Amino acid sequence: MITARGRRIPRRIIQLLVGVFLYGIGIAFLVRSALGAAPWDVLTQGITRHVPLSFGVVTTIVSGIVLLLWIPIRQRPGAGTVVNALLVGPSADVGFLVIPMGEQLWQQVLLFAIGLIVLAAATGLYIGAHFGPGPRDGLMTGLHMRLGRPIWLVRTCLEVTVVLIGWALGGIVGIGTVLFAVLVGPLCQFFLRVFAVPLERRTTPSTGTVSVQG
Repeated sequence: MITARGRRIPRRIIQLLVGVFLYGIGIAFLVRSALGAAPWDVLTQGITRHVPLSFGVVTTIVSGIVLLLWIPIRQRPGAGTVVNALLVGPSADVGFLVIPMGEQLWQQVLLFAIGLIVLAAATGLYIGAHFGPGPRDGLMTGLHMRLGRPIWLVRTCLEVTVVLIGWALGGIVGIGTVLFAVLVGPLCQFFLRVFAVPLERRTTPSTGTVSVQG
């Protein structure tokens, strides 16, 4: 007999894979806009100026390094964490093959707007699948729990740090970087409400308490 939980598994897997793929595509749109990349992508851009590796390969390597930072803060990766770390980079490289560089201002603005919306929707899809956060989100939440600092402060410190390093290495920081920082939170929150998969709630007979099953 297939339970409600079992019926949701295929949807969750599809959401995870589509979300991770679209996340990479969103990154490609933002970078092609040349208005300024997202903070972690500024770091990736900077690194690619110094090594003979593609943007996607560097993204994957950085994800692996970030996952190593999970160890001292005792974060545990989920299946979604691993999929995110392995597939976002290659999907970004796919995006670069088909998305042209913005030449005129209206093209740049359009590419940036599409990228921001696609990336936010992708975040809602893969996080809403409940298979675990991406490497960077997990680092943020892990530091928040271990240090006892507000999550906004932890995120701000992390992103300012990676932007400064990326900028120093030659990454592009612009108005798009600022707009991304301001707008991505509300957009992700909206798409999380849209795409979050309802999890099965079970009542424990002996205690009458309710638990949520992933």
